[in-house]
Amino acid sequence: MNDATLTMPAVFPRWPVRRAVWFLVASHLPFVVFPPFVVITRRPGTSVPEVVLIGLVGVAAGGLQLRHSLAAARGERPRGWPLTFAAILGLAYVPFWWWSSYDWALLVQWFVIASAAMLLPRRPAVPLMVTLLIATPVVQGLYEHGLGFSWPKTLTLMCYYLAIMVMGSTALYGSARLVGILDDLFAARTEIAEQALATERFRVSRDLHDLLGQSLSAVSLKGDLAMRLLSSDPGAAHREIEDLTSVARSALRDMRAVTRDEHDVSLVLEIDSAAAVLDAAGVRTHVAVELPCLSPALDAVLAWAVREGATNIMRHSEATTCSITAARRAGLVRLEIVNDGAREPVSTGSGLTGLAQRAHARNGSAAGEYLGGGEFRLRVELPEGGLS
Repeated sequence: MNDATLTMPAVFPRWPVRRAVWFLVASHLPFVVFPPFVVITRRPGTSVPEVVLIGLVGVAAGGLQLRHSLAAARGERPRGWPLTFAAILGLAYVPFWWWSSYDWALLVQWFVIASAAMLLPRRPAVPLMVTLLIATPVVQGLYEHGLGFSWPKTLTLMCYYLAIMVMGSTALYGSARLVGILDDLFAARTEIAEQALATERFRVSRDLHDLLGQSLSAVSLKGDLAMRLLSSDPGAAHREIEDLTSVARSALRDMRAVTRDEHDVSLVLEIDSAAAVLDAAGVRTHVAVELPCLSPALDAVLAWAVREGATNIMRHSEATTCSITAARRAGLVRLEIVNDGAREPVSTGSGLTGLAQRAHARNGSAAGEYLGGGEFRLRVELPEGGLS
């Protein structure tokens, strides 16, 4: 199987997250354009150099805010953020004294409040944001009241300015947080996809081992037997070849079933198959199974155990006798397969690992144990109440 892994970068992997820089640029653009536009249109007689300067200051403030927003989307602060935050404060308030425009200070507060929320710890950030949200509309309103506006109109303008500041700063902060959340969602989706891919790879590997291990061992056994009988008993050799063909076809069906995850196993059929294969290999098999009325889930796990046990006997031992026993005991269903001729030491291969995981999924256990004297025991225990 291919060992390639599914990978995507953790930051900005796909649309719209993959193009998050352009998404944030687009969302910041109105806030960059609007303050210079208001200042220029409300200052008759503004010269071309002043227009260019106002525009450049607006772009500089917006660029610093965009830098803060991109870092916030990644869940971090940008390098040198105290300097860039101080620069935004300067770009917000110094032009106010230069151009004598409350509009500039009011509108560029968007950047100050949003940057404070992104960069500062909560304890200093909250008082600063509340102070700006309250003081700026009040100062702006009082300034316009001094120009002759009535109090009702002044209060209306204060509420209007407050709404503009809240919506603007919330939009800036929210766009950065949105990109960060989308990035987290795509990273989580990537992790889930990788886990699903790994799970499916393990399932296919486990099922191929469990389904084809016994069949391929039987093919090898019957092929060797047919070769030995070919000269002395051609008829028997022909029958072994027919059996070999049947086993190979069964293995092919099993392999196709693995790819569709449609394979079903039966304890009764697996015991019969194991006994036949072991008998053909010269292993005397004793079967004592007393398990009527098994649930499908329990039956399947025990069937896999019988198949794995028979495969291990043929591949990893020189057995002459084998016993397969199963019974209920104290709320547990226990299956044991014991054979002689085991080679020491016995290592836990992928087949036993897969069987243990099948049993664990049903709150049970499966383990192989070398008993000494060439005996090996495979034991599977499953709680009847833990099955579905």
